[in-house]
Amino acid sequence: MIYTCTITPSLDYTTYLPDFTAGKLNRTGEVYYYPGGKGINVSRVLKRLGADNIALGFTGGFTGHYIEEFLKKEGVATDFIETDEITRINVKIKSAQETELNGPGPELDAVQLNELADKAGKMQKGDWLVLAGSLPDSIPESFFMDLAETCRRLGVKFVLDTSGPALANLIQNGPFLIKPNQEELGELFGRHITDMAEAAFYAKKLVHSGVQHVVVSMGGDGALLATSELLLQAKAPKGKVINTVGAGDSLVSGFIASYAMDADAEKAFRYGVASGSATAFSPDLCTKDKVDAVLEFVEVYPIKEEDVAK
Repeated sequence: MIYTCTITPSLDYTTYLPDFTAGKLNRTGEVYYYPGGKGINVSRVLKRLGADNIALGFTGGFTGHYIEEFLKKEGVATDFIETDEITRINVKIKSAQETELNGPGPELDAVQLNELADKAGKMQKGDWLVLAGSLPDSIPESFFMDLAETCRRLGVKFVLDTSGPALANLIQNGPFLIKPNQEELGELFGRHITDMAEAAFYAKKLVHSGVQHVVVSMGGDGALLATSELLLQAKAPKGKVINTVGAGDSLVSGFIASYAMDADAEKAFRYGVASGSATAFSPDLCTKDKVDAVLEFVEVYPIKEEDVAK
Protein backbone atom coordinates (compact mmCIF):
# COMPACT_ATOMS: atom_id res chain seq x y z
CA MET A 1 0.00 0.00 0.00
CA ILE A 2 1.07 3.57 -0.66
CA TYR A 3 0.70 6.00 2.25
CA THR A 4 1.08 9.75 2.00
CA CYS A 5 1.61 11.97 5.02
CA THR A 6 0.80 15.68 5.22
CA ILE A 7 1.68 17.12 8.63
CA THR A 8 -0.07 20.46 8.08
CA PRO A 9 -2.78 20.11 5.43
CA SER A 10 -5.01 23.04 4.56
CA LEU A 11 -8.29 24.02 3.04
CA ASP A 12 -7.33 26.27 0.15
CA TYR A 13 -9.82 29.03 -0.61
CA THR A 14 -8.90 30.16 -4.12
CA THR A 15 -10.60 33.12 -5.71
CA TYR A 16 -10.22 34.73 -9.12
CA LEU A 17 -10.89 38.41 -9.81
CA PRO A 18 -9.74 40.81 -12.53
CA ASP A 19 -8.16 43.28 -10.12
CA PHE A 20 -7.29 43.23 -6.43
CA THR A 21 -6.74 46.40 -4.38
CA ALA A 22 -5.50 46.17 -0.79
CA GLY A 23 -7.47 48.19 1.75
CA LYS A 24 -10.68 48.21 -0.29
CA LEU A 25 -13.71 45.98 -0.82
CA ASN A 26 -12.98 43.50 -3.60
CA ARG A 27 -15.74 41.41 -5.12
CA THR A 28 -14.65 38.02 -6.34
CA GLY A 29 -15.68 36.09 -9.40
CA GLU A 30 -14.85 32.40 -9.39
CA VAL A 31 -14.27 30.73 -6.03
CA TYR A 32 -12.96 27.22 -5.37
CA TYR A 33 -12.33 25.17 -2.24
CA TYR A 34 -9.63 22.49 -2.48
CA PRO A 35 -7.79 20.37 0.06
CA GLY A 36 -4.20 21.59 0.14
CA GLY A 37 -0.86 20.15 1.13
CA LYS A 38 1.81 18.36 -0.88
CA GLY A 39 1.02 14.91 0.48
CA ILE A 40 -2.68 15.37 -0.23
CA ASN A 41 -1.86 16.46 -3.79
CA VAL A 42 0.21 13.29 -4.19
CA SER A 43 -2.71 11.19 -2.95
CA ARG A 44 -5.18 12.83 -5.32
CA VAL A 45 -2.94 12.38 -8.36
CA LEU A 46 -2.03 8.81 -7.43
CA LYS A 47 -5.72 7.93 -7.36
CA ARG A 48 -6.31 9.62 -10.72
CA LEU A 49 -3.47 7.52 -12.13
CA GLY A 50 -5.06 4.34 -10.83
CA ALA A 51 -2.90 3.84 -7.73
CA ASP A 52 -4.83 3.21 -4.52
CA ASN A 53 -3.38 4.93 -1.48
CA ILE A 54 -4.17 6.11 2.04
CA ALA A 55 -3.71 9.73 3.10
CA LEU A 56 -2.30 10.23 6.59
CA GLY A 57 -1.78 13.43 8.55
CA PHE A 58 -3.51 15.65 11.05
CA THR A 59 -6.91 17.32 10.56
CA GLY A 60 -9.49 18.95 12.78
CA GLY A 61 -12.73 20.88 12.88
CA PHE A 62 -15.10 21.68 10.03
CA THR A 63 -12.24 22.29 7.59
CA GLY A 64 -10.73 18.92 8.42
CA HIS A 65 -14.07 17.21 7.83
CA TYR A 66 -14.40 19.00 4.50
CA ILE A 67 -11.00 17.69 3.40
CA GLU A 68 -11.91 14.13 4.38
CA GLU A 69 -15.24 14.29 2.52
CA PHE A 70 -13.59 15.83 -0.54
CA LEU A 71 -11.00 13.06 -0.70
CA LYS A 72 -13.65 10.42 -0.09
CA LYS A 73 -15.60 11.67 -3.12
CA GLU A 74 -12.44 11.30 -5.21
CA GLY A 75 -11.94 7.76 -3.97
CA VAL A 76 -8.92 8.52 -1.77
CA ALA A 77 -8.91 6.59 1.51
CA THR A 78 -7.93 8.57 4.61
CA ASP A 79 -6.66 7.72 8.08
CA PHE A 80 -6.14 11.17 9.56
CA ILE A 81 -5.37 11.84 13.20
CA GLU A 82 -7.80 14.33 14.73
CA THR A 83 -6.61 17.54 16.36
CA ASP A 84 -8.45 19.95 18.66
CA GLU A 85 -7.67 22.86 16.34
CA ILE A 86 -9.37 23.36 13.01
CA THR A 87 -7.30 22.62 9.94
CA ARG A 88 -5.81 25.86 8.64
CA ILE A 89 -7.32 27.86 5.80
CA ASN A 90 -5.07 29.28 3.09
CA VAL A 91 -6.42 32.14 1.01
CA LYS A 92 -5.11 32.40 -2.55
CA ILE A 93 -6.07 35.50 -4.53
CA LYS A 94 -5.56 35.08 -8.26
CA SER A 95 -5.48 38.46 -9.98
CA ALA A 96 -2.98 40.47 -12.00
CA GLN A 97 -0.61 39.53 -9.21
CA GLU A 98 -1.06 36.52 -6.97
CA THR A 99 -1.48 37.07 -3.23
CA GLU A 100 -1.49 34.32 -0.61
CA LEU A 101 -2.45 34.27 3.05
CA ASN A 102 -1.44 30.99 4.70
CA GLY A 103 -2.83 30.09 8.10
CA PRO A 104 -0.78 28.52 10.92
CA GLY A 105 -0.65 24.77 11.37
CA PRO A 106 -1.85 23.04 14.56
CA GLU A 107 0.23 22.49 17.68
CA LEU A 108 0.70 18.73 17.89
CA ASP A 109 1.35 16.95 21.17
CA ALA A 110 3.31 13.80 21.94
CA VAL A 111 0.19 11.62 21.94
CA GLN A 112 -0.77 12.66 18.42
CA LEU A 113 2.77 12.22 17.12
CA ASN A 114 3.02 8.78 18.72
CA GLU A 115 -0.20 7.81 16.96
CA LEU A 116 1.40 8.62 13.61
CA ALA A 117 4.53 6.69 14.60
CA ASP A 118 2.35 3.70 15.51
CA LYS A 119 0.71 3.77 12.07
CA ALA A 120 4.14 3.76 10.42
CA GLY A 121 5.22 0.89 12.65
CA LYS A 122 2.39 -1.27 11.29
CA MET A 123 3.38 -0.83 7.66
CA GLN A 124 4.73 -3.83 5.79
CA LYS A 125 7.73 -4.53 3.61
CA GLY A 126 7.12 -3.15 0.11
CA ASP A 127 4.74 -0.40 1.30
CA TRP A 128 5.48 3.25 0.53
CA LEU A 129 5.45 6.25 2.86
CA VAL A 130 5.52 9.66 1.17
CA LEU A 131 6.38 12.46 3.60
CA ALA A 132 5.67 15.66 1.71
CA GLY A 133 5.41 19.32 2.55
CA SER A 134 6.84 21.56 5.25
CA LEU A 135 7.83 19.94 8.54
CA PRO A 136 7.07 22.32 11.44
CA ASP A 137 9.93 23.42 13.68
CA SER A 138 7.67 22.73 16.67
CA ILE A 139 8.04 18.98 16.06
CA PRO A 140 11.38 17.54 17.25
CA GLU A 141 13.67 16.61 14.40
CA SER A 142 14.22 13.28 16.11
CA PHE A 143 10.59 12.35 15.41
CA PHE A 144 11.10 12.47 11.66
CA MET A 145 14.46 10.71 11.96
CA ASP A 146 12.75 7.91 13.87
CA LEU A 147 10.02 7.76 11.22
CA ALA A 148 12.63 7.37 8.48
CA GLU A 149 14.46 4.73 10.50
CA THR A 150 11.21 2.79 10.99
CA CYS A 151 10.74 2.71 7.22
CA ARG A 152 14.31 1.53 6.67
CA ARG A 153 13.93 -1.23 9.27
CA LEU A 154 10.60 -2.47 7.89
CA GLY A 155 11.57 -2.30 4.22
CA VAL A 156 9.10 0.51 3.50
CA LYS A 157 10.03 2.76 0.56
CA PHE A 158 10.47 6.19 2.14
CA VAL A 159 9.81 9.11 -0.23
CA LEU A 160 10.80 12.56 0.95
CA ASP A 161 9.60 15.79 -0.65
CA THR A 162 10.45 18.64 1.68
CA SER A 163 13.17 21.27 1.94
CA GLY A 164 15.49 23.04 4.34
CA PRO A 165 17.29 21.49 7.32
CA ALA A 166 14.77 18.65 7.51
CA LEU A 167 15.71 17.46 4.02
CA ALA A 168 19.44 17.75 4.76
CA ASN A 169 19.12 15.65 7.90
CA LEU A 170 16.65 13.04 6.68
CA ILE A 171 18.66 12.07 3.61
CA GLN A 172 21.11 10.47 6.02
CA ASN A 173 18.60 7.62 6.35
CA GLY A 174 18.89 6.70 2.67
CA PRO A 175 15.36 7.43 1.42
CA PHE A 176 14.08 5.63 -1.66
CA LEU A 177 13.29 8.87 -3.48
CA ILE A 178 13.76 12.60 -2.96
CA LYS A 179 12.62 15.34 -5.34
CA PRO A 180 14.35 18.65 -4.71
CA ASN A 181 14.03 21.43 -7.21
CA GLN A 182 17.10 23.18 -8.57
CA GLU A 183 17.21 25.74 -5.75
CA GLU A 184 16.63 23.17 -2.99
CA LEU A 185 19.41 20.96 -4.37
CA GLY A 186 21.76 23.92 -4.24
CA GLU A 187 20.78 24.67 -0.64
CA LEU A 188 21.84 21.17 0.39
CA PHE A 189 25.39 21.92 -0.72
CA GLY A 190 25.55 25.67 -0.13
CA ARG A 191 25.83 26.30 -3.85
CA HIS A 192 23.94 28.23 -6.50
CA ILE A 193 23.21 25.65 -9.21
CA THR A 194 22.87 27.23 -12.63
CA ASP A 195 22.58 24.39 -15.13
CA MET A 196 21.87 20.72 -15.74
CA ALA A 197 25.54 19.71 -15.53
CA GLU A 198 25.91 21.11 -12.02
CA ALA A 199 22.60 19.61 -10.95
CA ALA A 200 23.68 16.20 -12.23
CA PHE A 201 26.97 16.39 -10.31
CA TYR A 202 25.28 17.15 -6.99
CA ALA A 203 22.43 14.72 -7.57
CA LYS A 204 25.06 11.99 -8.01
CA LYS A 205 26.68 13.05 -4.74
CA LEU A 206 23.34 12.42 -3.01
CA VAL A 207 23.19 8.96 -4.57
CA HIS A 208 26.70 8.23 -3.31
CA SER A 209 25.53 9.28 0.17
CA GLY A 210 22.79 6.64 0.14
CA VAL A 211 19.71 8.13 -1.54
CA GLN A 212 18.41 5.55 -4.02
CA HIS A 213 16.63 7.84 -6.51
CA VAL A 214 17.13 11.59 -6.88
CA VAL A 215 14.79 13.48 -9.19
CA VAL A 216 15.60 17.17 -9.63
CA SER A 217 12.95 19.39 -11.21
CA MET A 218 14.54 22.13 -13.33
CA GLY A 219 11.51 24.18 -14.40
CA GLY A 220 11.46 24.86 -18.12
CA ASP A 221 14.70 22.89 -18.55
CA GLY A 222 12.91 19.68 -17.57
CA ALA A 223 14.22 17.31 -14.92
CA LEU A 224 16.96 14.82 -14.20
CA LEU A 225 17.14 11.41 -12.54
CA ALA A 226 20.18 10.06 -10.73
CA THR A 227 20.53 6.53 -9.35
CA SER A 228 23.51 4.25 -8.81
CA GLU A 229 23.09 3.03 -12.40
CA LEU A 230 21.36 5.88 -14.23
CA LEU A 231 21.89 9.54 -14.98
CA LEU A 232 19.09 10.80 -17.20
CA GLN A 233 17.70 14.09 -18.41
CA ALA A 234 14.12 14.70 -19.50
CA LYS A 235 13.15 17.59 -21.71
CA ALA A 236 9.97 19.32 -20.66
CA PRO A 237 7.32 18.85 -23.36
CA LYS A 238 6.05 22.02 -24.99
CA GLY A 239 2.72 23.43 -23.91
CA LYS A 240 1.03 26.46 -22.39
CA VAL A 241 1.76 26.62 -18.67
CA ILE A 242 -1.49 27.39 -16.86
CA ASN A 243 -0.82 26.17 -13.34
CA THR A 244 2.43 25.35 -11.55
CA VAL A 245 0.77 24.49 -8.21
CA GLY A 246 1.02 20.76 -7.67
CA ALA A 247 3.25 20.10 -10.67
CA GLY A 248 6.10 18.83 -8.51
CA ASP A 249 3.69 16.72 -6.45
CA SER A 250 2.33 15.28 -9.67
CA LEU A 251 5.84 14.35 -10.77
CA VAL A 252 6.30 12.41 -7.52
CA SER A 253 2.91 10.73 -7.99
CA GLY A 254 3.65 9.70 -11.55
CA PHE A 255 7.02 8.24 -10.57
CA ILE A 256 5.52 6.22 -7.72
CA ALA A 257 2.48 5.03 -9.69
CA SER A 258 4.72 3.74 -12.47
CA TYR A 259 7.47 2.28 -10.28
CA ALA A 260 4.97 0.50 -8.05
CA MET A 261 3.73 -1.32 -11.14
CA ASP A 262 6.93 -2.02 -13.09
CA ALA A 263 9.94 -1.31 -10.81
CA ASP A 264 11.56 0.43 -13.79
CA ALA A 265 13.23 3.71 -12.74
CA GLU A 266 13.66 5.11 -16.24
CA LYS A 267 10.05 4.39 -17.16
CA ALA A 268 8.88 5.85 -13.84
CA PHE A 269 10.94 8.99 -14.43
CA ARG A 270 9.39 9.52 -17.84
CA TYR A 271 5.89 9.00 -16.49
CA GLY A 272 6.60 11.35 -13.59
CA VAL A 273 7.73 14.13 -15.92
CA ALA A 274 4.61 13.59 -18.03
CA SER A 275 2.44 13.85 -14.91
CA GLY A 276 4.10 17.06 -13.73
CA SER A 277 3.80 18.57 -17.21
CA ALA A 278 0.14 17.56 -17.53
CA THR A 279 -0.63 19.40 -14.29
CA ALA A 280 1.28 22.47 -15.47
CA PHE A 281 -0.84 22.47 -18.64
CA SER A 282 -4.13 22.10 -16.68
CA PRO A 283 -6.14 24.41 -14.41
CA ASP A 284 -6.17 21.68 -11.74
CA LEU A 285 -4.18 18.56 -10.97
CA CYS A 286 -3.59 16.24 -13.91
CA THR A 287 -5.83 13.38 -14.98
CA LYS A 288 -4.65 10.07 -16.45
CA ASP A 289 -5.86 10.85 -19.95
CA LYS A 290 -3.92 14.13 -19.99
CA VAL A 291 -0.80 12.38 -18.68
CA ASP A 292 -1.07 9.73 -21.38
CA ALA A 293 -1.49 12.44 -24.02
CA VAL A 294 1.70 14.21 -22.88
CA LEU A 295 3.75 11.05 -22.31
CA GLU A 296 4.72 10.50 -25.94
CA PHE A 297 6.29 13.97 -26.09
CA VAL A 298 8.59 13.46 -23.08
CA GLU A 299 12.14 12.94 -24.33
CA VAL A 300 14.52 11.11 -21.99
CA TYR A 301 18.17 10.59 -22.76
CA PRO A 302 21.42 9.86 -20.85
CA ILE A 303 23.62 12.60 -19.46
CA LYS A 304 27.18 11.83 -20.51
CA GLU A 305 29.82 11.69 -17.79
CA GLU A 306 31.94 14.26 -19.65
CA ASP A 307 29.00 16.69 -19.55
CA VAL A 308 28.72 16.53 -15.76
CA ALA A 309 30.27 19.52 -13.99
CA LYS A 310 33.20 18.57 -11.77
